[in-house]
Amino acid sequence: TALIPFLEHDDANRALMGSNMQRQAVPLLRTDSPYVGTGMEYKTAKDSGVCAITREAGVVERSTADEIIVLHPDGTTEKHKLLKYARSNQGTCINQRPIVTKGEQVEANQIIADGPSTDHGELALGHNVLVAFMTWEGYNYEDAILISEKLIREDYYTSIHIEEYESDSRDTKLGPEEITRDIPNVGEDVLKDLDERGIIRVGAEVRPGDILVGKVTPKGETELTAEERLLRAIFGEKAREVRDTSLRVPHGEAGKIVDVKVFTRENGDELSPGVNQLVRVYIAQKRKISVGDKVAGRHGNKGVISRIMRQEDMPFMPDGTPIEIVLNPLGVPSRMNIGQVLETHLGWAAKTLGIRIATPVFDGATEDDIFATLKKAGLPKDGKTLLYDGRTGDPFDSKITVGYMYVLKLHHLVDDKIHARSTGPYSLVTQQPLGGKAQFGGQRFGEMEVWALEAYGAAYTLQEILTVKSDDVVGRVKTYEAIVKGENIPEPGIPESFKVLIKEMQSLGLDVRVLAADDQEIQIHDTDEDITETAKELGLDQHEALPAPTTRVVAKKDEEEPVDDEEPSDEEDVEPLIEEDIDSDDLK
Repeated sequence: TALIPFLEHDDANRALMGSNMQRQAVPLLRTDSPYVGTGMEYKTAKDSGVCAITREAGVVERSTADEIIVLHPDGTTEKHKLLKYARSNQGTCINQRPIVTKGEQVEANQIIADGPSTDHGELALGHNVLVAFMTWEGYNYEDAILISEKLIREDYYTSIHIEEYESDSRDTKLGPEEITRDIPNVGEDVLKDLDERGIIRVGAEVRPGDILVGKVTPKGETELTAEERLLRAIFGEKAREVRDTSLRVPHGEAGKIVDVKVFTRENGDELSPGVNQLVRVYIAQKRKISVGDKVAGRHGNKGVISRIMRQEDMPFMPDGTPIEIVLNPLGVPSRMNIGQVLETHLGWAAKTLGIRIATPVFDGATEDDIFATLKKAGLPKDGKTLLYDGRTGDPFDSKITVGYMYVLKLHHLVDDKIHARSTGPYSLVTQQPLGGKAQFGGQRFGEMEVWALEAYGAAYTLQEILTVKSDDVVGRVKTYEAIVKGENIPEPGIPESFKVLIKEMQSLGLDVRVLAADDQEIQIHDTDEDITETAKELGLDQHEALPAPTTRVVAKKDEEEPVDDEEPSDEEDVEPLIEEDIDSDDLK
């Protein structure tokens, strides 16, 4: 909170958001301390523990990217090993850079190396950018933010992210797992970046599905397929009974291998019981700012990038300077965080004068101070100027507030959140797709979303979402097959959730039956039977996946009491009816 300039002009709710969001700022590749601060930036950076600080006064004897050595007057030295591209718990990059040179005199307790998000010993969480408060073709509707391509080209908001993956080899009941390059049914092109141990080399570029650590696990007799059993019968015991359990790059991840760590019992590393070897692989990626990323100022003024414009199409000032970020003026009045506007005015003056300004919380610059600074910089007293449309060159109708605001890139990045799925895992309990990106799940279509489609009258879309795209076990298999073969998509079946509803009502003692439009009763089978039937039709082998189907009794009642049965269809055999209350005498 002590880092928010003009805090006294912000509503408390927004000030709270502003102080919370500073904790979510991502350390950037190029750091830049704010033009308008509160004077607490140096103290905060020093106390954060990310910078290298001298213990005693002296002279810098050696200053390289990896270490700094300070020589004290009494002849002793102090050595500072700098952290290089380490991973934080948030997956961001911790890197220290020296800010002193050889021969430089340093004081005791002085910052001699910058850490992440510091700039010459000052806290630098974001970047100073030229902003304008104006609407632009609806691209900043509802807190959306329009940015210039310049921010990407000049790496204003580029950050390095490091992800950690680990794989271990354990003792199993069938024998120990093995980390190896010798993986069954894998071509040489897939193994090209693995070393002789089966571990990926540092510096390799990886994409989703690439092998990071080759690993095989012993396979029991029961797991062997018919083909493997035949091969074993021919070649004897020599055929390896192992399956590929290699660590692969997860869906949606990519980057460059920056580090590999191997822990083994032989080297005296402490491992969990049953673990023989542990391998950790670190993948780094450089992320430029993109559409969908969340950015924010220090006053709780957050938004999402909606469009990246070419620099020449952005609005420009009378001297030809293009605006870098366009913010919506409607984001100010109702939020009552006027501090952002005062910061923008003072930032413009500070940039023009080539100075940095400290305005302490509750004791900072007044309105008159801002007017005086703007006048000193030769800028308009109201902080507004005429802007011109970058596409046509025509001036906009009225003058627009422009200036420099300190803007942070937050940890909520679109690359971590974007997700798509065609088919994937289903829940055993509900037979519906799992939820969440981590489980490679589907999108939740809840009660209110159903209402929305009902309101539009989109009946077929709604039926598809609630059946073949969810828990219609048979329908989704047939639909997938039809899409692959390029045939017409069959009618959806009965979803599992509906079967559960019927069973629940029957458990309450209600005799519930499902009737078709012609008053014929529709039989609701168990899922296992449905899968077996569908497998038969599609010519799939379901013997290992499911227990053998139970024998069915075909029964009919006397002629005068006909039984409602499902109408025979062209593509499916009629499922015979099993009635519980038939005496043996009634059987024909």
